[in-house]
Order: sequence, then C-alpha cells, then structure tokens
Amino acid sequence: MWCLELLLPLLLFISDASCQWNVWLPRDISAMTNSCVVIPCTFMYPSGIRPSRGIHGIWYFGQPYPQLFPPVVFKSRTDVVHESYKGRTKLLGDLHQRNCTLLINNIGTEHSGRYYFRADLGGANIYTYPDFTELKVLDQPNIDVPEEIVSDESLELTCYAPDNCPDMTPEIQWMYTDYLPDPEFSTDLVEESNTAVLSNTLTFTPRPMHNGQLLGCRVYYPNTTLAYERLISLDVKYAPRSVWVNASSEVMEGSSVTLHCEVDSNPPARIAWMFGDQELLWDTASNVSLMLDDVTPANEGIYTCVGDNGYGIMNTSLYLAVKYPPYEPVVNDSITVVEGTTLALHCSTQGSPAPTLTWLKDGQLVGTITADELSVLTIVEITPQGDGQYRCLAENEHGRASSSLNITVEYAPVLLEESKCTVVREGVQCVCMATGNPEPTIEFYLPDLNITINETDGRYNFYTHTDGHTSTGMIKLREKGERVDNGSPAVNVHCSISNAYGRESILLELQQEKKYMMAVIVGTIGGVAVIAFIIAAVRYVGHNNKKENGNPRQDVVLENPALYYSAVKKDKQNLRKKVLKTELLGSKFNSILEETTGEDGDYQSVGTMAGLERQELNYASLEFIGARSREGASGRRDDGSNYTEIKAK
Repeated sequence: MWCLELLLPLLLFISDASCQWNVWLPRDISAMTNSCVVIPCTFMYPSGIRPSRGIHGIWYFGQPYPQLFPPVVFKSRTDVVHESYKGRTKLLGDLHQRNCTLLINNIGTEHSGRYYFRADLGGANIYTYPDFTELKVLDQPNIDVPEEIVSDESLELTCYAPDNCPDMTPEIQWMYTDYLPDPEFSTDLVEESNTAVLSNTLTFTPRPMHNGQLLGCRVYYPNTTLAYERLISLDVKYAPRSVWVNASSEVMEGSSVTLHCEVDSNPPARIAWMFGDQELLWDTASNVSLMLDDVTPANEGIYTCVGDNGYGIMNTSLYLAVKYPPYEPVVNDSITVVEGTTLALHCSTQGSPAPTLTWLKDGQLVGTITADELSVLTIVEITPQGDGQYRCLAENEHGRASSSLNITVEYAPVLLEESKCTVVREGVQCVCMATGNPEPTIEFYLPDLNITINETDGRYNFYTHTDGHTSTGMIKLREKGERVDNGSPAVNVHCSISNAYGRESILLELQQEKKYMMAVIVGTIGGVAVIAFIIAAVRYVGHNNKKENGNPRQDVVLENPALYYSAVKKDKQNLRKKVLKTELLGSKFNSILEETTGEDGDYQSVGTMAGLERQELNYASLEFIGARSREGASGRRDDGSNYTEIKAK
C-alpha cells in the first residue's frame, strides 16, 4: 500500500509534464427535479502555458461553440448567465487547482442536456473541451425491470435514485408489496465517475395471480417536501393455467350450436378447437368460439380446446350429444320357412337417446322390449300360428320409426273341426275344411267313387272354396240313404287333404239327427209366432182407425138383423206373396239358429208354397152396412169387452 502512495505523486508529475488540453467529467449524471446536482470536473492544459491574468472558466449548455451563442450556465468573470440559470449555478471547484466542479440548484426538466466547460487562460489560450456531461433531470425514480418476468421464477426489481446533491440524501421505499409472497429488500449505494446512485432491490417469486398487479417505488428527501413515485404493472409470463369451455351439452339434429373456449395465459395462447385429430379452428387470442350449423349425428363426439403460448400447454374437452329420432330400422328380408324351423329376426337402428325396440306380430307384442340399438327376436320351431307380418318399432322421446317383414310358414294340411256331415232338407251335406300352406287340395271319397273337383252326379254336387291358407270342400248327397238302427241315415264319406308336405284322410262323422229335428221344431214355433204377431198388429191398427172415425167398437149391430155374407174369393197370387213373406221370416230364423248352434240351418219352414198350393183356401170378406146397436145381438161382457155375434152359413 505504501508503494502506491509513493508512486502516485510520480504519476501526477509525469502527467503534468506531458498533458495537453483535457478534461475529466462524468459522461452521464442524473438528478431529481427541484433538487440539486454537482457535476464533478477536472481540466488540464498544456504545461507550457502560463496564465497571465489568472484562470477563468465558462460552462455552456447544449453546444461548445461560442460563435453559436449557446446558453451560458456559469461564467467566472461576470454574473452574466442565461436567465434560466440565474441564481441557480455556483462553481464549487478552484480553477487554479484545475477543478471546474459545478453546482446547479433547483433544477428542472428543462435543464436536461449536455454541459460543456471552456477554460480561459488569457490571450489566445482559450479552449472549449469537446467532452461533455449529459444531465438527466428525473421527475420519477428509475426501476430496473427484467425484460421477461416468468411465473414461479425468482424476480429482482431495483429502484434507483441519484445521490448527487451534497445537501440532500434520498431514501427509497417500495409500495404495494403487501400481497407479495415473502418479499426481500436490500439497499446499495453505487459510486461511479464521481457520481452516486442509491438503489433498493426488491426480491420475490411472482405467481400468475401477480400478473397486472401494481408495484411502486417512492423516493423522498427527509426534512423536505420533495417526494417522487413511480408505478409499474407486472407483466408475468405464465403457461395456460385454465381452459374453460361450455359444459357438455345436447342439441337437436339440424340445429346450431356455439362452442366457447377461454384460456387464461400470458401471453395469449394459440387456441385451437380439435375434433378427434382434426383441427377445426385456431386463433391467437384469449378466447375462440366454434360455430356448428345444421348439426348431424356425425357431429356428435368429443371436442377439445387446446391452448399453447410457448410457456406451456393445456387442454379441456367437452362432449356434444346430438339428439335425433330413430332412423328406419333395418330388419331381415321377408322369408318363407317350413314349420319347425328356428328363426332369428334382427332389428337394428340408430337414435339418440338410444331407442327402445319392440317386436309386434300383426299388431300384438311379441318378445321383449329392448332399450338398445339392436334387438334379436328368436322364434324356436315356428308353428303355422307364427305366419304373419312382423314389425320392429323403434321409439325415443323425439319420434318413432318402424320396418316390417313377412314370414310365411309352409306346413302340412290340418283338418279343421268344422269338417262333418249333417242332415239337411235335401239330404245329407258333408263339409271338409283344412288349413295348410300351400293351400291343401280336398277330395271326397265315397264307397263306390272317388270324388274330384268339378265332378257331379245325380246323387251329389261338389263345391270348393279357398280363403288364404284354408280350403273348404262341400258335397250334398241328394238321397239320405238307408237308415241305421238308431234311425240316422247311413253315410260313409271320407275326406282327403293334401299338399306338398303331407296327406291325411279321415271319415266324416254324421251329425246327430235330433239336433236337426229340434231345429225343425224351433223353426216351426218361430214361424207361427211371427204370423200371430202380424195378425195382432193388423187388428190393432184396424181398431185404432175405427176409434178415430168416431165409431165406437162396442154396441155395433146391423140395422137389418139378417147378416150379409160375402162371396168366397180365390186369390192365389196374393196368397203366394203372404206365404213367401212368411217363408223369408222362417229362413232368417234358421240362419240365426245356425249361427247359435253351429248346425246347418237348411230346415223346412212351416207351410211351404207347394203344400199350400195343394189346398183350396177359402176366405171371406165381411162388410157391415148400416150397423147399429141392438140388444141381444151384441152386448158387453162382464169383463168390459165388447163383442158382436156373427153367424155363418
């Protein structure tokens, strides 16, 4: 250390011996408004110059050339200075000691700029040094903020205040730090080129929540009213920390829907809407909306919003459900099967929500109701009753649809219970009914002849009819044949039924004759009852007509005691009409009886046309002329009824 102390005077002596026009002053210096600033200055001039009238100095503002008349800040010879510096400047250094240090008081922002020193050693030894000091007058402190503030990384913020005023020492204070996590503060004084800067450093770890928060630095001078503040907003970079999208939703087919995505990140993220691996839309923003028009079931699925800003990536998904009524179900083709076959009928469709599938046969429920998009109806060993139309009905809350198929079951012929022989008026009628698919062929066999379609004979006629899968054959034997012990006709008729799947022959039983006789008796009674009802109705109407004409029924006698009798007339034509009407009523009764008992209603009614024609029916028309009441010939019974005595020859 002592070696350096001995070396310094030697260095100064060498510099003095070799110096030229030179000046040392800070390149930059700063001060707060309304405070003061000291600009340190040391100048040198050539050693060969001897100032004759002392050393004078001038400080210029803005430029060093006097011929351009720059503002004079300070002048040692006179007090003539620029008006903006009057009473503000003072030379603190001794020019004879080559010290040109300048004090400026109560500075303002208008004093910011370059300051040049000019040395005047007398005569021609006047020199303006080209070096200058750049003064910055601040109205607020400086805060050193890193170019990038990243979340979860330690951050240092430094606030600076110039300390170049000898009469005032600044202090620094941080503002709005209460919300910071564990802040730390440190103070330092930096001196460089004879200038001083006071600093205070704030250290903390920012979080995404601190983005946009305000921090402040306050510089004040104790015992004065001077105070300066500066606020900054933290720009904290952070990866996407949340991605908000619509809640999963349901929409109807054909409608429109908007999917919103909002990403919380700094800087704003590149937001992309993804459907599967397909990118539908992207933009660099804080939020992006995806519009879907006329949605279809193909639009149903998972939609993902992805946010990426270079500091991280995040995504969130939603499920879009498209609701629609069931589509027309897909079912098996119509088929033809043989009795005993096992079938599996498939019905598949699509709908949202999943439809219920119901199998119906000829409008009736079969199987179970399935809440799925596939239903299988299994028919084990199908029977002829399984023949028909099968319909699969798909339903959900938005609609219904159905598809049908036909199942045709082919089977061997089956004889029906209605097959039998019955006694009718003309003889014996035999009916053979069978069902089968294909429709069966019916043949009748008699002991002496095999009956086939369209064959006729004097003893019988043959008739066939087909309705769907049911065939009916009928023959009428005109002769009732011989009688057996119980009095019934002797009938021996066989019915043969056949199709591609089989043949069967059976003897037709004869219906009991007592049933036939009972039907005849009931028919006869019915006919008589109908005729009696007609006669009573006619008499009632005639009685009312006479009463309306004012001719009382009682006490009516002929003025002439002799009775006039009408001639007997024969009118077969009118009689036929009356008998025919009676027969029609009897026939209607027979048909009703047949439907009730299941027996043939071809019974003979009471009184046929042929029987009546064999008789000579006489009838009389009675006519009373000039009738009057007469005692003895007419009178009143004890029960109150009226009567008239009529005698016939």
